[in-house]
Amino acid sequence: MNPPHSLPIERRIERGPSAASRTLAGFIFASRWLQAPLYLGLIIAQAVYVVLFFVELWHLIEHSIVEGNFSETDVMLSVLALIDIVMIANLLIMVIIGGYETFVSKIRVQGHHDEPDWLSHVNANLLKVKLAISIISISSIHLLKTFIEVGRMKDGLVLDAKGEPIYSYDGVFWEVVIHLAFIVSALALAWIDKMSQHSPSKHTDQLTAGAVEAELKEAPRGPVVAAGGTQEFVTVRLPAGTPLPEGASVVPPRG
Repeated sequence: MNPPHSLPIERRIERGPSAASRTLAGFIFASRWLQAPLYLGLIIAQAVYVVLFFVELWHLIEHSIVEGNFSETDVMLSVLALIDIVMIANLLIMVIIGGYETFVSKIRVQGHHDEPDWLSHVNANLLKVKLAISIISISSIHLLKTFIEVGRMKDGLVLDAKGEPIYSYDGVFWEVVIHLAFIVSALALAWIDKMSQHSPSKHTDQLTAGAVEAELKEAPRGPVVAAGGTQEFVTVRLPAGTPLPEGASVVPPRG
């Protein structure tokens, strides 16, 4: 017998997917782990960049301090090369952590004091925007190195110590054009991400046992009777085995 202040709940049990369907879906879902070796390979590439950074740093110290044959421009170019390596290493870290978090599995570092700020709300769109910004930063470093070198351009060419051309007027022009293309692409990705966040989406109310219990507590006391004199029911679909909220009961379907 139902309590006078509650609404009886009709519980319907639907047959779920077959065992073969669940097995196939589980196999397809587990295929995401095929990407894990790719991120391990990027970690090895990150280690290579660490070694390359210290090699470049040693060359800078050797030529500027030990031998003393580095000019201010040469030091600046070497420092820009170090910054370039660091920017690429940051890009690798972003791809490794963000890609693994988005496409493979949760890293579960919530609450860790070293957790990156962007990791808590990372998604595919945000990762694309951050990668585009990183690529623009790397391109800016290369463009700055080019601008320093073109200061000694003669007849539209910049020659190295062996007399080989390393920069030309056309090459510098296309570097600027490519850099602007990177900027336009980043702005387009950011605009698309902003539009997707502000686009109206359909929100479906998910009815859970807790929500039903809250609704029952707010229901008026006394029996609820429909206009025809029969008791009114609230039909709720719950997964099989879900405990019913307090004051609810199962009634057989009508008919």
